[in-house]
Amino acid sequence: MYSFPVQNISTKQALRRALADKRSGRIVFVPTMGALHEGHASLLRQARELAGAEGCVVASIFLNPVQFDNAGDLASYPSTPEADLKLCETCGVDIAFTPDPASMYEGDRSISLEETNLSTALCGATRPGHFAGVCLVVNKLFNLVQPTDAIFGKKDYQQLAILRRMVRDLDIPITLHGAEIVREADGLARSSRNVRLTPEHRAAAPAIRQNLLAAKQAYETGTNADDVRRDLTAALEAIPGVRVDYAELVDAETLHELRTPASPALLAVAAWFGDVRLIDNIELQRA
Repeated sequence: MYSFPVQNISTKQALRRALADKRSGRIVFVPTMGALHEGHASLLRQARELAGAEGCVVASIFLNPVQFDNAGDLASYPSTPEADLKLCETCGVDIAFTPDPASMYEGDRSISLEETNLSTALCGATRPGHFAGVCLVVNKLFNLVQPTDAIFGKKDYQQLAILRRMVRDLDIPITLHGAEIVREADGLARSSRNVRLTPEHRAAAPAIRQNLLAAKQAYETGTNADDVRRDLTAALEAIPGVRVDYAELVDAETLHELRTPASPALLAVAAWFGDVRLIDNIELQRA
């Protein structure tokens, strides 16, 4: 167990000063939107191991308004700043960057950053502007922190793929690492939004994972892509209280719809329980 004194910094200028003497070693960055849970803790601990004793771990805690396409979702997003800093401390974070929106964005900002291929499907199809907001804020954070490495969770698989493309296409000198999904004991993917589920919805939500596992087995034992997609959608729609946003079988590299067998592939789902939207995915291999 780590227990580092966390330096809490809220301005860009102070962040640059704090990092000025750390450029000789590895700087590992974990961006978050706060309301940290065990999934985030896993990312932070991996960052600490990657940085080593001589490196520096930076976590940002910033609820980015630019990536929300739903004002209600932004307003209801949980905030636990004191607990977040405590978790950072126990996970070995050196610097927590906690800016507010006014310090991150100019009032007359006029530059956008948009990916036009990987972002057209899955979450991008139903959340207009979301990934443009993600790319903008992550690019800004990369410019501020200038890390050698950054870690993102695979639960947001499409986000990770888009950010890999951004780093590649813009020649950003950062190595991105994808971390495995952290789950509750019943299989539900950890999410800051889980606390907003009603007891009934929380009891039903683990069926997402169960149906993904069944679809994975079907695909990897020869069921064709269209049947896997159809059966998964039907199974998800049978979950009490659910409204399916999408259930897709895609190429894991391009994120485009899969019609013929390929490896690696990805099953990805998004589903609403009331006003809470949950996402999950599972990687597939087929001989």
